[in-house]
Amino acid sequence: MSNNSNKINVPEARAAMDKFKMEAAAEVGVNLKEGYNGDLTSRQAGSVGGQMVKKMTPERTSSFSREARTVIGHQNIVTYETNLIG
Repeated sequence: MSNNSNKINVPEARAAMDKFKMEAAAEVGVNLKEGYNGDLTSRQAGSVGGQMVKKMTPERTSSFSREARTVIGHQNIVTYETNLIG
């Protein structure tokens, strides 16, 4: 008995998800075909999934410079990155 939890809750969204997957695959250089893609390596499949997650959870970056606390006249660049999960 299969226990697959990767079900699309809204059946009408399947076409949009397939298109999204194809776009993500093209961005990372993986050649997907319609239907079954069992010939992909784990690395290729993971890179497609990782690209999809990266696009679904955009990073927000903020950067500014401030005076160095240890050396007079020097500046440090401070960068904060956050993921928005909502």
